[in-house]
Amino acid sequence: MKKTIRSQKTVLIILLSNIFIAFLGIGLVIPVMPSFMNIMHLSGKTMGYLVAAFAVAQLLMSPLAGRWVDRFGRKNMITIGLVLFGTSELIFGLGTNVSVLYISRILGGFSAAFIMPAVTAYLADITSIEERPKAMGYMSAAISTGFIIGPGVGGFIAEYGIRMPFFAAAGMAFIACLLSLFILKEPLTKAQLAEFSTNAKQVNFFSDLKRSLNPLYFIAFVIVFVLAFGLSAYETVFSLFSDHKFGYTPKEIAAIITISSIFGVVVQIFLFGKMVDKLGEKKVIQLCLIIGAILAVGSTVVSGFWAVLAVTCFIFLAFDLLRPALTTYLSRTAGKEQGFVAGMNSTYTSLGNIVGPAMGGILFDVNIHYPYLFAAVIMVIGLGITVLWKEKQPVENI
Repeated sequence: MKKTIRSQKTVLIILLSNIFIAFLGIGLVIPVMPSFMNIMHLSGKTMGYLVAAFAVAQLLMSPLAGRWVDRFGRKNMITIGLVLFGTSELIFGLGTNVSVLYISRILGGFSAAFIMPAVTAYLADITSIEERPKAMGYMSAAISTGFIIGPGVGGFIAEYGIRMPFFAAAGMAFIACLLSLFILKEPLTKAQLAEFSTNAKQVNFFSDLKRSLNPLYFIAFVIVFVLAFGLSAYETVFSLFSDHKFGYTPKEIAAIITISSIFGVVVQIFLFGKMVDKLGEKKVIQLCLIIGAILAVGSTVVSGFWAVLAVTCFIFLAFDLLRPALTTYLSRTAGKEQGFVAGMNSTYTSLGNIVGPAMGGILFDVNIHYPYLFAAVIMVIGLGITVLWKEKQPVENI
């Protein structure tokens, strides 16, 4: 019998703090990147490659990291991931040439591949099937909140020096690592780790990708890709779209994103668990895809600040609810393969994050409306795929 979330508050807070700090650290550096780019005399092309280096590193490491989560334990992978993240931010802050920055971003991608599956698997281990949607909703809210306040905090810290946000992110990561090291306990027994270790010895990136084609998982992984693709394509061009079409200032764009994100977080915390209990993950996912597709098209026809804000609030909400619904479904289906499934979840997310912004940028140059229309088409395809979805009955993990 697993303990309730209420009785594991300290563990839950540490786990959510780890995810929050990782995404806060990513957000912290956003306001200083243009200035950092000028100081380092970097081209836009180089900046794009640095972003891609992070995503590609995460993509390549995620399947292996997911297996290591099962083989070496959740706690070990969380602490290693936090050390890598802190080191990555420290190197970037100290970096004086491009090659060092690439090393930093690659380490950052590795850290993301370690932290996300480990925290997801840890939450799945310590929660019952009934309480898991609530826990995954909390995790998604922690991710969103980190993104929301990261840029604001980064802008404040940057007043003390352009490199200070990187050092602050590193410091927070190392503190989170120490707290995890001394407070968290490995949720798997030695016998379970030994069993997983035996099963995980003969694995590689391509064999795990092949295993992810299992009909039990594949449709969910495709929708994970659709989510990452649609959200990253939408967010990549949102600022450019708002500037080109409406002439919004950075302050107005930041206000829309912040308000929309807060709206999504509040709904995740208070309503997501109830929605899953009433509708089930599949219907929540389908509803989010329908709303996302409609509002992506709507984004091309609305005008006026309040109308744009309303559409953005609900499209962000659809994406924010889709993420924990998918994660909950996959964790229920995974059984004893929590690490593998969480790692492949991260892999397909990385694929979407690589392809989405690239396609969004290319289409934006052709017509500013095309990225949103293409994102809508991708979501409709994802919705069509869910019709073929045959769900496995929930089985409590051993």
